[in-house]
Amino acid sequence: MSEQLDLNLLRVFDALLREGSVTAASERLHLSIPATSRALGRLRRATGDPILVRAGRGMVPTPFALRTAPRVRSLLDEASALISAGRGLAVAELERTFTIRINDGVAATLATAAVEATAAVAPGVRLRFVAEGSESIEALRDGSIDLDIGAGDVAAPDIRSARLYGERLVGIVRADSPLGRHRRPTLAQLSRYPHVSASRRGRARGPLDDALEAAGLGRHVTAIVPTFAVAVLLVASSGHVGLVPQRLAERYGEALGIRWFPIPAALPEVDMRMLWHARLDADPAQRWLRDTIRHALDA
Repeated sequence: MSEQLDLNLLRVFDALLREGSVTAASERLHLSIPATSRALGRLRRATGDPILVRAGRGMVPTPFALRTAPRVRSLLDEASALISAGRGLAVAELERTFTIRINDGVAATLATAAVEATAAVAPGVRLRFVAEGSESIEALRDGSIDLDIGAGDVAAPDIRSARLYGERLVGIVRADSPLGRHRRPTLAQLSRYPHVSASRRGRARGPLDDALEAAGLGRHVTAIVPTFAVAVLLVASSGHVGLVPQRLAERYGEALGIRWFPIPAALPEVDMRMLWHARLDADPAQRWLRDTIRHALDA
C-alpha cells in the first residue's frame, strides 16, 4: 500500500459510510468538499478498494467497506476513550450518534424518556434505535451497536451488564370488553376469549399456556404478531386478549382505549438489562449515556 491509514482517515471513512456521500461527510467533519474528496482518494489507495461506488444518483458502500465499518467505529470509540480519559466531559458540546439495540416492549417506554433526557442537555447527541434481530454479542464487540437493552444476560468476560428493572407481563383487553369489567379475571375467564401472541419468532405458546394447562384449561391463539406494539393495536381494535409488558400497558393503555390487569398465575418476571463492551467502560460519553438512561427510567 502506498498510503498509510491514520486516525483522521479513519474518521473520514466512518463519516463516508454513515452519510453515503462526500458532501454530507464533509459537513459532518467540518471539512471542505475538496479536502474530503482527497481523503477518499487516499483511503482508496491505502485499502485498494473504492469504498463508495456510484449507484444511480447516489453512492453505495462496497462489500469491503461494509465489512470494515464496524471495526473502524470500534477503533474510533477506543481512541476517543483514550483521549478523554481523566478529562471532564462537556455534555452540552458532545456530538455523537449512539446506536442502541432494543427490545420493542422496552423501546415503547424507554425511547421517549431517553430521547427527552439527552436532548435536554446534549442537543448534539443522536440516539439511533435498532430492533432486535439477532442477540449476537459480536455487534457489541465490533462496534456496530453501543448498547444492547433487553431481557436476559450474557456470560462473556468482555461484556458488561447492568440491571435496569424487573418486568412482568399483564393482560390487556379493549376497554369496552366484558372481560375488562373484571379487575382480576380468572384463568377460566381468560380462556374463553381469543388471544393474540406477540413473538418475533412466530411462537403461539408462552408461559401462560403452562399455567392454563396446570389448571386443566387452554387458550385459543388466533393471531401471532411480531411485536408487543402490534399486539396492543390489535387488541385496541378487536375482542382479543393480549399479554404485554406492564410498563407498556400503563403508559399507553388509557390513550389507546385498553384496560390491563394482572394475570392470576405465577408468570416469570424478566430482568431488563443493559449490555455494553468492556472497552467502553472508561469512555466518558458512554458512561454519561448509561447513567442518563438509568435516571430516565426512574423519572
